[in-house]
Amino acid sequence: MTSSPHSLARQPINIAIIGVGNCASSLVQGLSHYRAESNDHLGLMHWDLGGYRPCDIQVVAAWDIDRRKVGQDVAQAIFAKPNCTQIFCREVPEQGVKVEMGHILDGYAEHMADYPDDRTFLLAEEEAQPSRSDIVKRLREAKVDVLLNYLPVGSQEATEFYAQCALDAGVAFVNNIPVFIASDPKWAARFESAGVPIIGDDIKAQLGATIVHRVLTDLFAKRGVKLDRTYQLNTGGNTDFLNMSNRTRLKSKKISKTEAVQSVAETRLEDENIHIGPSDYVAWQNDNKVCFLRMEGQLFGGVPMNLELRLSVEDSPNSAGVAIDMIRCAKVASDRGIGGPVHPAAAYFCKHPPDQTTDDRAYEALEAFINGEGAVALAAE
Repeated sequence: MTSSPHSLARQPINIAIIGVGNCASSLVQGLSHYRAESNDHLGLMHWDLGGYRPCDIQVVAAWDIDRRKVGQDVAQAIFAKPNCTQIFCREVPEQGVKVEMGHILDGYAEHMADYPDDRTFLLAEEEAQPSRSDIVKRLREAKVDVLLNYLPVGSQEATEFYAQCALDAGVAFVNNIPVFIASDPKWAARFESAGVPIIGDDIKAQLGATIVHRVLTDLFAKRGVKLDRTYQLNTGGNTDFLNMSNRTRLKSKKISKTEAVQSVAETRLEDENIHIGPSDYVAWQNDNKVCFLRMEGQLFGGVPMNLELRLSVEDSPNSAGVAIDMIRCAKVASDRGIGGPVHPAAAYFCKHPPDQTTDDRAYEALEAFINGEGAVALAAE
C-alpha cells in the first residue's frame, strides 16, 4: 500500500451512481465497512490515495430503472432484488439519498422480461424518466465530484447519454462497463477539451479472470514459452450474466476482454486460437463467478505444455475493490486540473484503456501519478 506524501486536510468526495446493482451494493457496503478506521485494511490496494481515504467517499445521488429501488434510500436499494451479491456489511446507515428514476434508452434488454422477478429488472414508470438537463442540474446541486457508470453491458446509447451529462456538469466520469468512451479518441478529446477527467473503459476486477489471464500471458512471454492457443470461459448467476445471455450485447465486451489479453502476449494470436468471454448464465451461482482458463504452449525445444486453472470469486466485491481506487484517482486528477483520460489509472484498473501496457508498467505509472511524480511512459520502449 502507498501512503500519500501530502498533508492536506481531507475533503469529502461526492459520488453519484448510475445503476444501483450488485457492484454498487458492494461499493456502498465497503464504504460503510472501511469508514470505521479501526477496521483493518484487508482487501484495499491503497488505504490513503492522494490524501483521500475510503471514509472520505460519500454517495450524494443515484439513478436506477427498477421500481423496487427507485424512491428508496440508497441504503435499502442496494439490498433490493434482483441484487444477489454477498452481504458483508449489514449495518449500512441511511444515506439520506433516494434513488431516482434513470434514463432507460438501451439500458434495458427485452429478453430480461422472460425471467422471474427476483432475477431480472422490473421497470419503473417510463414517464418519469429525467431529461439530460434534469440530470445535469441534479449533479450540480449535489456538488458531485465523480459519476460512476454501472449500467448493464451493451448500454451504448445510455452510457453516451450519461457521459454527456458528466461533461455538461463538469463532473469526472468513471466508466466501469465495456462501452468505449475513454478509449474512443473523439470522446477522450471532448473530455480533455472540457478539462474533465475520465477513467475507463471496463473495470478490471481486483483479482479476477482478466488480470489472472493477463499475468499468466505476460509470464509466458517473459519465460520464453510460446503461447499457441487459449480460452477463458466464465459462468455466473447475477443480472450481469443474465443480461449478457443476449449475445447481441456482447460485442464490445468480447473486444475488451480479448484485447486485454492480446495486448500482453509476445505474439498476437490468430482469432481462432483465442476465445474469451462470458459462457453461460447459471442462476444458482448468484454473484459467484467461475472462470475456466486453459493455455497451451511450447517450452524449450518445442516441447508442448498446457495449463488449466479454475478461479471462483464473488464478482461484485471483486469490482468494488478497484472502484474505490478509481474514484479517488478521478478526484485527484480533478484536484490537479487534469482533463481527459487519466492514463495511469485507466491502464492499471481497466480492461480497455486508451493505452494498453503490461500491468507492471501500469502499476509503476499509477504509483508515480498518485505520489505526484513525473509521468511514467506507458508504451514499451
